[in-house]
Amino acid sequence: MVPVAAAPARRYRSALREDQARRTRRRVLEAATVVFLDRGYASTTMRAVAAEAGVSVPTVEMLFGTKSRLLKAAIDVAVAGDDEPVAVLDRPWAQAAEDAGSLDEFLSLAAEALTATQQRSAGLVLAVFEGSSQDAELAGLRDQMAAQREATAAWIVRGLTRIARLRNGCGAAEAVDVVWLLMDPAVFVRLTTQRRWSAARYRRWIADALARLLLTVGPSE
Repeated sequence: MVPVAAAPARRYRSALREDQARRTRRRVLEAATVVFLDRGYASTTMRAVAAEAGVSVPTVEMLFGTKSRLLKAAIDVAVAGDDEPVAVLDRPWAQAAEDAGSLDEFLSLAAEALTATQQRSAGLVLAVFEGSSQDAELAGLRDQMAAQREATAAWIVRGLTRIARLRNGCGAAEAVDVVWLLMDPAVFVRLTTQRRWSAARYRRWIADALARLLLTVGPSE
């Protein structure tokens, strides 16, 4: 009689636990996003996030450790749109933009991606700025996020100059600074909340601004 190996059952139980852990982590991150956006960083507590997620406080602490790390994890997912370990500029939309054959196509893809990212993450990023003056870990995250925004701005400038020329008097470094400023989440929040712009209007505006502020021609010209 051939003995039956137990390994597959153990692997099944392990896979089940891993799936449950991933689903719990996602639920906590979704709850954290809701609470951070509603209360701001200072008034958010791990207890409030746990209650929103329907889990215990120790579960939240075991998954993320501190409130600042929880906020960072929520921002990472918001920026990317999911929790897959793929960098933003390694995603299909970025490859499609790099392959774009016209200025309009590149601007459309870049503006769509920027708008979607802002919709998901702008409020959370502003929560980092809110808490960074009193939290050293958040101060480091603030600086890291500013550097990441600069890297994305530089990528956009490289994409634009592959297709068109920068306007006279505008060098690459200045162009990166302009894009970096246009990408500021505070600009998005003020336009879409205080000025009541729709996401579609913001998307059209940022595509047009990129072209008119940086290039010798605008879209479709």
